[in-house]
Amino acid sequence: MSTYQIYRNTTLGVTLQDTLDEMISQGSLTEQAAGKVLSEFDRAINVALEKRTNKKCNFQGKLSTYRFCDNVWTLVLKEFTVKDPSNSSNSPPLHVDKVKIVACDGKATPT
Repeated sequence: MSTYQIYRNTTLGVTLQDTLDEMISQGSLTEQAAGKVLSEFDRAINVALEKRTNKKCNFQGKLSTYRFCDNVWTLVLKEFTVKDPSNSSNSPPLHVDKVKIVACDGKATPT
C-alpha cells in the first residue's frame, strides 16, 4: 500500500509537526526520531482511511482546472456542492465557491 504525505497538511498533521518541532528545539527528541514519528503517522493515517472509512457522498461542480502528475490527480472545481446520500432529508447540501481535490492512487507506490 502507498503511504502519501499529503495528510501532513491536515490539522492533525500540522499539529503533530509543530509538537515534534517543539520537542526537537527543547532537546527531548532527535530529528531522526521525529522523522520516524512522521513516517509512522503517514502509514497509520493511510491505513485508517483505507480500512476504517466506508462513507460515500455525492458532489458536483464546474471543473475549472485539472492536472495529472506523478500518479496524482489535482482537480479544482467551482460552484461545488456536496451532499450525503444516506442522510439527504436531514442535512442540507454544502455549497462552496471553489474546492481543490487531490486524489492519489492507493494501489501504486509513490516515487
